[in-house]
Amino acid sequence: MSKAKLLRWAAPLALMTLGACVSIGGGKSPAQLYTLTSNAKAPQGTQAAFKPADTLVVAEPDTDRGLATARMVVQVNPTAIAYMKDSFWVERPARLLRNLLAEDLRATGKRPVTLDEDGTGATRLDGRLLAMGYDAHSHSAVIRYDAVLHHANGEVTMHRFEVTEPDVSPNGGDLAQALNRAANTLAGQVAEWIG
Repeated sequence: MSKAKLLRWAAPLALMTLGACVSIGGGKSPAQLYTLTSNAKAPQGTQAAFKPADTLVVAEPDTDRGLATARMVVQVNPTAIAYMKDSFWVERPARLLRNLLAEDLRATGKRPVTLDEDGTGATRLDGRLLAMGYDAHSHSAVIRYDAVLHHANGEVTMHRFEVTEPDVSPNGGDLAQALNRAANTLAGQVAEWIG
């Protein structure tokens, strides 16, 4: 068989083999997806004019690979995690928390708030999301966030926030509601800390 004929047969065969190994867009969609919603709502309309130096930029927190997924995390023990069956966020937990923090900070009306994609500002809130999920040992929902505030004058301040919701059933719906309450409590604490 000539080399040209062999290549004509090999290419489709390779594609069929790849198709058997990879599912593109396949699989059953989850029955529902979960999100975080802020209890604080920024007022409609345009805020008063502020100087660029007064702007607060809220960045998406860093996470480890275990939280860099839309799946709901279960901390099985100090050294092991798993994912709650059939329970998914609409986005990565770090992005959901960033959006909730930004909405809560906007609602205070003290300064204009933008997200990290919107450019840079004089003051920047970022940090690391250490936990956002179910703790199997204590049967609770836990959010742990190390906030880092970069002030306009170059000063940096840090603070660890942790909120726990006890007695949570190990299912996606109950966990999502408990984490939403915890995230709103945490966002209020962050807003008070920033001032």
